[in-house]
Amino acid sequence: MLPRARERTKERESARRHLRKDPVLARVIARYPDFDPREWLSELPKLDAFGTLVFQVIGQQLSVKATRVILERLRELFHGRMPTPRQVLTARASRLRKAGLSARKVATLRALAKKFIRERLTLAKLTKLSDDDILTLLTSVSGIGPWTVQGFLIIALDRADVVLPGDLALRRAIKQAYAFDRLPSPDEVLERSQAWRPHRSLATAYLFRAAFDGN
Repeated sequence: MLPRARERTKERESARRHLRKDPVLARVIARYPDFDPREWLSELPKLDAFGTLVFQVIGQQLSVKATRVILERLRELFHGRMPTPRQVLTARASRLRKAGLSARKVATLRALAKKFIRERLTLAKLTKLSDDDILTLLTSVSGIGPWTVQGFLIIALDRADVVLPGDLALRRAIKQAYAFDRLPSPDEVLERSQAWRPHRSLATAYLFRAAFDGN
């Protein structure tokens, strides 16, 4: 095992020990001993910072299945590759709409592309910023909200302490796992997640995994 892989394994085991203090998560973790929270990313094309945000914008208010269909259609329009910021700006709106993007999402992607070009944003540059600074930077773009940025932090930057309180699927997963008699509010998700700090990303991944199996 490579040094970085060993380090990641140690970090995850430490995180699991912390999360096992929560009896519900302890049962979920025991049920999936070999769970890799980033394995699902292998099903996606390679995504840079801009590509990850494109993926997140596409996924706004859509199922995972629908998001992946549109993502593949978009890649087909650009010869099997994710479009660059400049390509998004130069492509006709009708061409982007052909992939299944709404007019609002096309406008959001174009505004985002302008932001990337104007401020020369790269994954390396964004990696140096804190979660809060990235949230402030990206939500300044019309159509980019906290959910989109929170997903970006998890997918592109592998940040350890991110939760998506407004995510409907997560709220349903918490309702199911913790036997709530109703759907928890975003504020209740945040309150519940305080006990998971500083490993909320991993806790969230486990809850999604359990919900996927319907357990």
